[in-house]
Amino acid sequence: MSVTHPLALAPVTGPASTVDGFVRQFLRNLNYERGVALSAANANDRYFAFAMTVRDYLMARWLEDQRRQREQQAKGVCYLSAEYLLGRQLDNNLLASGLADIAREAMASCGIDIDQLRAEEVEPGLGNGGLGRLAACFIDSLATLGVPNIGYGIRYEYGIFRQTFVDEQQVEQPDAWLSMGSPWEFPHPEAAQTISFGGHTETYDDDGVLRSRWIPGWNVQAVPYNYMVPGYQNGRVNTLRLWSAKATNSFDLRVFNSGDYEEAVRAQTFAENISKVLYPEDSTPQGKELRLQQQYFFVAASIADFFEHQLVDGFDMTKLADRVIFQLNDTHPVIGVPEMMRVLVDEKKLDWDVAWSITRECFAYTCHTLLPEALEVWSVELLGRLLPRHLEIIYRINDEFLAEVRERFGDDEMRIRNMSIIGEVPYRSVRMAFLATVAGAKVNGVAELHSQLLREKVLPDFDEFFPGKFTNVTNGITPRRFVRLANPELSSLITDALGAGWITDLERLRELEAYAEDPDFRASFREVKAANKRRLSQVLHARDGFDVSDGHMLDVMVKRLHEYKRQMLKLLHIVTSYEAIVSGRVAAADVQPRTFIFGAKAAPGYVMAKRIIHLINAVGSVVNADPRVEGRLKVLFPPNYNVTLAERVIPAADLSEQISLAGKEASGTGNMKFALNGALTIGTDDGANVEIRQLVGDDNFFLFGMSEPEVEALWARGYKPADFYQADDNLRRAMDLIASGAFSGGDRSVFEPVVSNLLYDDRFMVLADYSSYIAAQAKVDAAYQDEEGWTRSAILNIARSGFFSSDRSMRDYIERIWHTPPVI
Repeated sequence: MSVTHPLALAPVTGPASTVDGFVRQFLRNLNYERGVALSAANANDRYFAFAMTVRDYLMARWLEDQRRQREQQAKGVCYLSAEYLLGRQLDNNLLASGLADIAREAMASCGIDIDQLRAEEVEPGLGNGGLGRLAACFIDSLATLGVPNIGYGIRYEYGIFRQTFVDEQQVEQPDAWLSMGSPWEFPHPEAAQTISFGGHTETYDDDGVLRSRWIPGWNVQAVPYNYMVPGYQNGRVNTLRLWSAKATNSFDLRVFNSGDYEEAVRAQTFAENISKVLYPEDSTPQGKELRLQQQYFFVAASIADFFEHQLVDGFDMTKLADRVIFQLNDTHPVIGVPEMMRVLVDEKKLDWDVAWSITRECFAYTCHTLLPEALEVWSVELLGRLLPRHLEIIYRINDEFLAEVRERFGDDEMRIRNMSIIGEVPYRSVRMAFLATVAGAKVNGVAELHSQLLREKVLPDFDEFFPGKFTNVTNGITPRRFVRLANPELSSLITDALGAGWITDLERLRELEAYAEDPDFRASFREVKAANKRRLSQVLHARDGFDVSDGHMLDVMVKRLHEYKRQMLKLLHIVTSYEAIVSGRVAAADVQPRTFIFGAKAAPGYVMAKRIIHLINAVGSVVNADPRVEGRLKVLFPPNYNVTLAERVIPAADLSEQISLAGKEASGTGNMKFALNGALTIGTDDGANVEIRQLVGDDNFFLFGMSEPEVEALWARGYKPADFYQADDNLRRAMDLIASGAFSGGDRSVFEPVVSNLLYDDRFMVLADYSSYIAAQAKVDAAYQDEEGWTRSAILNIARSGFFSSDRSMRDYIERIWHTPPVI
């Protein structure tokens, strides 16, 4: 249909903060940036022009904030993270800018449905899960609090893979999120940094001072792409800077003219592999090398960028800690420690001790795990081959550190081995968590229990050696995206009751406690939850052909597929319920109707996780097709769970599954999102579940399973999973049903590895916690029958979860670690 707007031929003037101004800017972007008229524009053209109009509105303040920061040189945070799982940017930027109503009216006047424009946006999948979502929440909160911040990361050409299911099994497809371009990024090739690899080192005399220098073997260009990070309606706009790898000499014309076309672009292909894929499969030596290349590439570029573009000429490096703190988001950016030392000692020519003193004040380390296999180590052989100067620096850091340990504790060789940054078994390696702990001004865990276990069990010798270095900052989520945007009806209900201030002061949700006793408010809350379920059903039907049954409890488990998160325990509950009905031991009419929703990706090389995905889908296929459980049980596993889908699933959920083995989950942030959207939690005392339960109250939380000390005690006694199988009739029936081939067309061999893994290994004690979990699920069923009581508990979950705002997390970082006051 041809559309001509009355302003289409008018001069383009006026701000985007009025409807006419917005229309003028939109048409200008459509005409002069996209090169099309409104009548000829396709959906992608319209989306780009619309996004650019929102972007343009934010740009003036963004540029002004950068100018002021260069002038004021206020202390800021450089957040170093290999992941940023941002979600779609359009709605967030509309909300932050306060343009949502103006934009909707402006687009309507052009005959354009703003919701159709939203659907055009492709989510940048630049993260794997909680780590990347947390980083995105944190930079949002820093902007909202007015704290100067640059988030640094990698602009992966292909983000986290796109998950599909073929024959009920996960198949990974590339996530080409940039195939249509992005209106939110600003490339700056003129600010590219040269990043070196390989080669060798040599010593030389520098006016009587013996120094080292690195003679690299090859290098690449790191090209920055800037993204705006607006604060919530406060005028502050910070920066996210993502690096893309390019070859320094990408095309050899002489070789091309000789006819060897492939060789002519070999350097370009080799270099661009560095930023090609998020977390390349690292089960091969080549994959490990590429991962280390990625990590060094982005931290080296970030440190160089900060020194070159953020510091004034002639800056006194001894005052660097007054200007910046580099926050290491897990171990991925820890190679930045020796890189900082290399720059200060080799390039800035500072004395080693001075440089080390500066470095130890300018880094802080957040540990996100308790799993030993997740604490990165790099072989000395690989690190020395790829970054020879950095290995030398790490050796010296370690030698001097161990000398301090010996001075404090004497020749306690076991302690020295346990604390050495260089590990000897099973191969000589660099333990990156140890390096970060030695170098960091502070080390923090991400929930009270996690921080305690970090001090007592993961790094106890370091806690003793560095009194006061370890602290806790419990994670949080941004209420802008995960309540205000994801759950607009609930947001309106809260705003009607409390006013709008809660969006930046989430502790105000406490005021909702009184409304939990109000029957009218409870009824309104149930209407919101029902509307969210209908919306989810519409999304899943259009996306995957799924339907969410009316009247069902929505029981949701969405998180990365890992054995410690125990999706297998959830599945055993489903199989137990199914088996009880089809065997005739329980009447279907007596079973609480439930729809179970899973969302999970398994790492491409994680074989057992992919088998569990296969089993979930197989169980779903059988259960959903069995008329004996129709209307009672349904299992849905939409593929490719991401932030966009999360914003529909979480508001609709009734029950949040947070069932990891106690002592294994660092924190979790999904648990916070569900609680803040009015879902009740069934969970172990693990990660931030502990704090959620303490805040919302035992009556509003379904606790089950062993505590962390009980887990340790069972391991010490000798855990025999088969004993639990033999002792519990329900467990035996469920596992036997899986083993029988009932979910694999009669083929017993398909899921035999899963069953055997539980019976003879069961590292995460699924069978030990099974009976407690089933008993807790019976309590869930009983509680859900009391509609008013369940609603009251749901409202109290919201009212008492304000602590879990990422704004509060950032204030804790500012107070305990960074000391970076707001600059508005």
